[in-house]
Amino acid sequence: MSEIIAGVAVPETAAVAEATRLARETTSPLLYHHSRRVYFFGRIHALRLGVAPDPELLYLAAMFHDAGLLTPFSAVEQRFEVDGADHGRRFLLDHGFSAAAAETVWTAIALHTTPGIPGRMGPEIATTHFGVLTDVLGFGLDGLDPDQVAEIVAAHPRGEFKKDFLSTYLDGLKSRPETTNGTVNSDVLAHFVPGFRRTTTVERVLASAWPS
Repeated sequence: MSEIIAGVAVPETAAVAEATRLARETTSPLLYHHSRRVYFFGRIHALRLGVAPDPELLYLAAMFHDAGLLTPFSAVEQRFEVDGADHGRRFLLDHGFSAAAAETVWTAIALHTTPGIPGRMGPEIATTHFGVLTDVLGFGLDGLDPDQVAEIVAAHPRGEFKKDFLSTYLDGLKSRPETTNGTVNSDVLAHFVPGFRRTTTVERVLASAWPS
């Protein structure tokens, strides 16, 4: 029998079951519940927008979107979103998905914190982004059915989400501060790390190797 929360079904596939197991065992309860809420809010936004994301791909993108905060999946220093995206793409390819499906999930994860772009892209990418925005920033919350929201939060409690998420976010960034240049991630370091200073785009242009 399908798992249904707030009228939204979780796909019954082997990949979904395995991704759920991995999220439970390799991330934290905070990120597990957050990732599940992102999926449900993403599906609700899809209905509101009249788009039809592949539920399985949306679920996989949601479950892996913050994986890079906890585990470096690359031997090189890179943005946490790219770490999570690489992990998600590898998972899909290892489970027999097409290269196109794997790239869709990679893009949804890699761009999920980027303002202004993913919402204009394909349905899986856009609804992952909107699901993240709703759970983290309350985007569109006042336009959602309060009963649906209450059912999702009852199944996947927020607890002290704001405080605990920011702590997890900080922990995932402070060892690679240079990767936050030009991203919203630098806001977290600027707020919590004494002495942290962003390198601005203006400074980078003026310091370039060109004489003029």
